[in-house]
Amino acid sequence: MKAAITEVTERIRKRSAVQRAAYLRRVDAAINRPRGADRMGCANVAHAFAALPANDKFRVVAERAPHIAVVTAYNDMLSAHQPYETFPNIIRDEARKLGATVQVAGGVPAMCDGVTQGLPGMELSLFSRDTIAMSTAVALTHDVFDAALLLGVCDKIVPGLLIGALHFGHLPCVFVPAGPMSTGLSNNAKAKVREQFAQGLVGRDELLQAESAAYHGAGTCTFYGTANSNQMLLEAMGLHVPGAAFIHPHADLREALTREAVRTALGITQKARFAPIGRLVDERVIVNAMVALLATGGSTNHLIHWVAVARAAGISIDWTDFSDLSHATPLLSRVYPNGSADVNQFQDAGGPGFVIRELIDNGNMHGDVMTVSSGGLAAYGTVPERSNDTLNDTPNDTLVWKTLPAQSGDDTVVRTAAQPFSDHGGLSLLTGNLGRSVIKVSAVPEDRHIVEAPAIVFHTQEELLAAFKAGELERDFIAVVVHQGPRACGMPELHKLTSPLAVLQGKGYKVALVTDGRMSGASGKVPSAIHVSPEVLADGPLGKVRTGDVIRLDAVAGTLDALVDAAVWSRRSQISMTPEQLDTNAHGLGRELFGGMRRHVLTAEEGAITWL
Repeated sequence: MKAAITEVTERIRKRSAVQRAAYLRRVDAAINRPRGADRMGCANVAHAFAALPANDKFRVVAERAPHIAVVTAYNDMLSAHQPYETFPNIIRDEARKLGATVQVAGGVPAMCDGVTQGLPGMELSLFSRDTIAMSTAVALTHDVFDAALLLGVCDKIVPGLLIGALHFGHLPCVFVPAGPMSTGLSNNAKAKVREQFAQGLVGRDELLQAESAAYHGAGTCTFYGTANSNQMLLEAMGLHVPGAAFIHPHADLREALTREAVRTALGITQKARFAPIGRLVDERVIVNAMVALLATGGSTNHLIHWVAVARAAGISIDWTDFSDLSHATPLLSRVYPNGSADVNQFQDAGGPGFVIRELIDNGNMHGDVMTVSSGGLAAYGTVPERSNDTLNDTPNDTLVWKTLPAQSGDDTVVRTAAQPFSDHGGLSLLTGNLGRSVIKVSAVPEDRHIVEAPAIVFHTQEELLAAFKAGELERDFIAVVVHQGPRACGMPELHKLTSPLAVLQGKGYKVALVTDGRMSGASGKVPSAIHVSPEVLADGPLGKVRTGDVIRLDAVAGTLDALVDAAVWSRRSQISMTPEQLDTNAHGLGRELFGGMRRHVLTAEEGAITWL
């Protein structure tokens, strides 16, 4: 193991020792109870299994067959989740073949950030994560299950399901992905049309045609944003069937992998190789996930989400841990927005398996962790295939896992640890008199890693867009967008700012973004110091910035400062939100229902948690 990886892991372990021990005591207490149908009253049992077929009732009650919960994020609003419509019947069929029973224990909400991007609905997006976690708990609190299958892919859904599952840490859990959509219009071509539209060079019809060609079918969006970063991290944590992440929803292999998820779940129940999720997800597994994120230049959203995930398992991590790991982690992939390839090209070049194998062999990952696969983490460095063997002249519907080639299938997309794209990971921590923030450096040209320019303060992203359209931003500047944190308005993504800022950068201006809000998981080539913490509404120093102040964003040194005389800075008051702004953020499209979350949410660096 690399010394830095070991040091950070040990630091996390010591920091978390008390809360982790308390968490494991609760897990063990739940494990040591009699099984659900045996400890519950007869009326409880009757209600629980009333709708099951008679044979399944007999199996689960009299024969004490393993009983699997399915928690699903199915809806057909999300392209990535539409394939889940058919999964429960596949899972039931496979379970019955194996002598087990299944119930869909509950559904969780799943919103599409692509639909709500730049609209009021996006202000519910971050809080939907904890709503999903609570919905997962509602489903599993029926408490009659021996294992759980969790069906979800996209941005807040996987972290929410994982947080919820970790609060039922006594259950073995397997995540079941659905896969990416097929390649459509390239991400670079899509971005170009967006920039042309921002400049008024093409109209709405041309833009809609391009967007529809990019987002055109079932599966996740094909860029390496939060949804696909989720899948990479679950592979690195050993919570998938190995290699399941990026197989197309309609590929023959997808159903085989879904059936294998049932077999995997049954293989880690108490009667076999017991692997409850609360024991499986330890500090080493959390570090493996962090390293996988950094090695692939994944979504900045996970510097919030995985803090919350870790906390759900009694583990405490922070952005300094991410930063220290980043310095010791090679960047092994370039997938849009870090490069031109999409996730299908990433998969074809070697995908998660290639990256995980290289990280284990290079001493960047803990290879000795528990996983849902009996092959341990090494199994996640292989790729699944349908077996070519036949039995009685009938194709054998089993899977085999094959070793990947030593070299990348395309070294413009994936590289070995010996020849990385960079010696350090794709995300960096910035600190200074404006607070603590993060930046995705892997997508930013090196000549833009340092930007020093006057600030222009905006209270909303709409103000910035209006200034761009009016031609007021044709100069060097750093956009400071305030009151975008979780307490102010739910911390929406500000992805609509990407195109105008990219246009200005393309004209040769030095531009950057500094905000207490989020960017999309697809945040790209414009340097963006995001998640500035504490947020302005929590008296964060970003609220002292005034238009004209010179700001220096230095991703090389890891600093973010307003270059203002210290005496002047100390006398500055905060920019306050007007009653009208607060009222706007509190009402409409259901936002009033999330008022309690806005009032009680922790900082971005603390995971924007609402349940503590």
